[in-house]
Amino acid sequence: MQIKNRQQILLFAALGALAFFVGDHLIFTPLAQGWTARSKHITELKRDIQNGELLLKRETYTRNRWTDMRTNTLSPNASVAQSQMFKAFDHWAQDSRMKIGSIKPQWKHNDDVTTLECRASATGDIQSLSKFIYDAERDPLAVKVESVEITSRDNNGQLLSLVLQVSCLVLNQTQ
Repeated sequence: MQIKNRQQILLFAALGALAFFVGDHLIFTPLAQGWTARSKHITELKRDIQNGELLLKRETYTRNRWTDMRTNTLSPNASVAQSQMFKAFDHWAQDSRMKIGSIKPQWKHNDDVTTLECRASATGDIQSLSKFIYDAERDPLAVKVESVEITSRDNNGQLLSLVLQVSCLVLNQTQ
């Protein structure tokens, strides 16, 4: 083989390798990355469509649930809201035969939400105590039990003292 032919073959091989690397970096790699990104985006869109269809199927339930929640919040009027909360405590106490010692309300204002936090102390036996907590948790009013402290007031554990902290949601009329 002559030197000139060998140089031409090497030149063509070098140009071919260079064209392969340039093609790989400028054409094939971006195409493969674009294909992967589009596949991922299509998968996300399919998942979003499925979630949307599920939301549409549950629309009436969700709207009814939100209406229930909105109607069971405390009034935006502070005195009416405290009255509602005191009535709820009275109802729970009468239903469970607990004796309420004190209720200390405190307003908490955050960006979007206002809550009325109440710290109440009560006394009773284990059955009345458990019924009281159950009624507080199950009340349709938007109440959340934040903390519970139970201590014995006698040596036998027959008379228990309960300190219960609850918070209740207050929504603005615009929501």
